[in-house]
Amino acid sequence: MDTIAATNEEYSTQTYWENRYANDEGTFDWFKSYADIKDLLHDLIPERSSRVLVLGCGNSTLSDDMWQDEYRNIVNIDYSGVVIGKMKSKYEDRDGMEWLEMDVRELTFENNSFDVAIDKGTMDAMMAVKGDVWNPPPQVVDDCTREIDEAIRVLRPGGIFIYLTFGQPHFRKRFLTREGTTLEIKQLGEAFHYYLYVLRLD
Repeated sequence: MDTIAATNEEYSTQTYWENRYANDEGTFDWFKSYADIKDLLHDLIPERSSRVLVLGCGNSTLSDDMWQDEYRNIVNIDYSGVVIGKMKSKYEDRDGMEWLEMDVRELTFENNSFDVAIDKGTMDAMMAVKGDVWNPPPQVVDDCTREIDEAIRVLRPGGIFIYLTFGQPHFRKRFLTREGTTLEIKQLGEAFHYYLYVLRLD
C-alpha cells in the first residue's frame, strides 16, 4: 500500500491508518523531527520525571527519542491497534514506556493523571475532510473539541498541552482558547512555517 492517501479525506479515517500500519514496517514523523524541537521541549518540560501522554503516537520516533533523552515516563496512545501492537513489540525493552489502544476523543485515564500531553499532527488528521476550512463541518468541530476537552481533563493543574502543526492560528485558536488556560503560539521554520501551540492550565 502506498503511504500517501488517494484523497486528503482518507487521513481522517481509522481504516486508512489501520491499513497503512499493517503494511508499513518503518517509522514516519510528521512535521519536525525530535532534534528540531528538542530545545523547545527541554524548556517546556524541564523535569525528566514528568508524566507525558502522546496523543495519536502512530509510528513516530518521537516517544523513543524522548526516552533516549531521559524522559522515562511516557504513555503512548493511538486508535490503531495495529500500530500499537507493533510499537509495543518494537520498544518492549523501554522501561517506563506504555503503548495503549485508545481514541484521543475518549480517554480512559482518570482526571489529573498527566503533566504533559503532546499532539504532533493528530488533530490535523481529524481535520482532513472536505469543507470550508473557515467553517469546518460539525463533526470536525466536535472531534477537535473533544480531543482538547479530554486532554485538559487528564492534565494536572499547571499541566501543558503541546500541539505541533502546520495549521495557522486563525484555523486552530478556536479549539485551543479555553477558560482557565493561557495559550502561547510559536512560529517555526522559514521557507515553510509550522506552529507550536502551548496551552497551559492555570
